[in-house]
Amino acid sequence: MKSIVKVFALVLALTMFMSLFASCAQKQESDVNDAKPTTTEEKETEIETGKKEEAKPEKKIFVGISLPTQREQRWVWDRENFEKLSKELNVDIAIQIADNDAAKQQSQCENLLSQGIDVLIIAPHDGKAAANIVAMAHEAGVKVISYDRLILDTDVDLYLTFDQEKIGEIQGEWLVSKVDKGNIVLLSGDPADSTSVPLRQGALNKLQPKIDSGDYKIVLDQAVRDWQPSEALKHMENALTATNNDIQGVIAPNDGTAGACIQALAAQGLAGKVPVTGMDAEVDALKRIIEGTQGMTVFTDIRDLARGAMESAIKLVKGEEPDVNNVMNNGKIDVPSIFIEARLIEKDDIKPILIDGGFIKEEDLK
Repeated sequence: MKSIVKVFALVLALTMFMSLFASCAQKQESDVNDAKPTTTEEKETEIETGKKEEAKPEKKIFVGISLPTQREQRWVWDRENFEKLSKELNVDIAIQIADNDAAKQQSQCENLLSQGIDVLIIAPHDGKAAANIVAMAHEAGVKVISYDRLILDTDVDLYLTFDQEKIGEIQGEWLVSKVDKGNIVLLSGDPADSTSVPLRQGALNKLQPKIDSGDYKIVLDQAVRDWQPSEALKHMENALTATNNDIQGVIAPNDGTAGACIQALAAQGLAGKVPVTGMDAEVDALKRIIEGTQGMTVFTDIRDLARGAMESAIKLVKGEEPDVNNVMNNGKIDVPSIFIEARLIEKDDIKPILIDGGFIKEEDLK
């Protein structure tokens, strides 16, 4: 009996020992498995899983821009400003030039919409015709910013410009300060451009008392189609012929038309003798102001205009409200608007305002 008990105890001890040995072996194998490197397949799975967990980079806002022309320096500057701002603000842009053709502008904007733009900035060649572009954009879920020129008879989302009536008043007030009495030529911008009306009205606000008193006689009141200098030249030549060169002052709506008027005056030996206004602070105009053939220009800092448009475009895409400071009725609605200040520039203002302000370089005027 005792031997049976001893055998049983021996078997029990051996069994417990084997169980303990197996448990240790399993733990060692588990530790080794935990420490071993992952296979290529496992690594690829981990990398792929990591990719899915990483935050995707934010998609850039895509802005479509439609400009009316590049025939005038100011619109060349606008394009350059937009290109610089796109890099600074990390925004993708696509720019189209309409070449003063309303049908071409509509076709180009259709193309921009087909590219998937998020917002459209448009300086319309024809303010009424561009209403079709706004309708197309809204149908595509794209908001529209009317740039410098107001799009008429439509629910455009935002308008950025300079206070055109105030600019006209600056021109008219300057002419009144230079001309006491005489025959005056009053030119205005393209009739399809919505800015032309308040610009002309602003000038008349200051000229009208002189007209009413008989001190001023408006011998020519004419719009300039497409703002073309060749058109302004023709009108100025006609005025000189009709009055036998008896002209005492000229309201030219911008620097391009001013240059054409001065060309006509120069042909009659009158350049520098007849005060002529302008607008845009173009380099050629500033040279004429220095020479004394053009009296003034109005500085509309289009750098501020372009920046305001781009920053507003970003806000609209993000569902934020632009910082409007005015409204302008376009025949259908009161359009939320941003007006930017304009300034009178005479000869003594060129260096402190334009050169020191970084708008132009001094060597540009040589």
